[in-house]
Amino acid sequence: MHESFTVAGLTLQNRVLVASGTFGYGDEVPQLVDVNKLGGIVTKSLSMKPRDGNPAPRIAETPSGMLNSIGLANIGVKKFIEEKIPKLSTFSCAVIANIAASSVEEYCGVLEKLDPFEAIAGFEINVSCPNVKEGGLSFGTDKEKVALITKELRRRTKKPLMIKLTPNVTHISEFALAAESEGADAVSVINTIIGMAIDIRTRKTKLSTVTGGLSGPAIKPIALAKVYEVYRAVKIPVIGIGGITSWEDAVEFLLAGASAVQVGTYNFVVPSAGVTIAEGIKSFCEQQSISDVGKLVGAVEAKRDLSVIESWL
Repeated sequence: MHESFTVAGLTLQNRVLVASGTFGYGDEVPQLVDVNKLGGIVTKSLSMKPRDGNPAPRIAETPSGMLNSIGLANIGVKKFIEEKIPKLSTFSCAVIANIAASSVEEYCGVLEKLDPFEAIAGFEINVSCPNVKEGGLSFGTDKEKVALITKELRRRTKKPLMIKLTPNVTHISEFALAAESEGADAVSVINTIIGMAIDIRTRKTKLSTVTGGLSGPAIKPIALAKVYEVYRAVKIPVIGIGGITSWEDAVEFLLAGASAVQVGTYNFVVPSAGVTIAEGIKSFCEQQSISDVGKLVGAVEAKRDLSVIESWL
């Protein structure tokens, strides 16, 4: 059975990756899971210089999910190159570097430092970062900035370029189109949803930053709707993310239009979840006499047109 997925000349052995921020840099977990059975690893976000991130508390459990306000804490690109790339180069699965930055120049600088290394198969760009030059508003909520970042990064690499989109906008498909128009090879849909939690006894917010990013099963229906919207709008592949905990969830995303999926929060519960989910998709296709997993992509029989869904928003 054909399981692989190809984007911009890069072939992933299956359609399941692990999401950025939920699997470390990829080199910390081989004792827990055979990473070479994954389609790929998306690293923890990288910035030019090391970041300590936000003060504690920065994680809060919620019903069917979790809030996080890590603040993109990371070791910086220099230390990543020195300490992580030698280990990652031993993996047979694809390693996708996630880049986070506070300016267009920083995005470009980080990519340029990583691009020469063969161990890095491609890039996922987190545009949900605050734009410090323009008052801290997220790049990802400005279509022109998404297009500009994509354009500048496209000029600097021939490797697969994926733009990770925020769902905290009215029509995510418009942002996907902006990325596609400037040469993105794929879009990752979705990043976390803004949320908040309060301790009623202390009357304080559970996160030091008041709000944070909601992930986990609670956001799955939203993520599915966003994947479906984007799939109908663009010609490039969509990578589905949001609340996946089983192969059944993953198949739903494929049917909605995702060419591949990323497992995120559930990695904290079961580090080997991605491998199990990939195996489950394969077994399902064999049971259904489906010769190619790709035949599931976008195969949902929607009862209503997307325009009706958009009218509810």
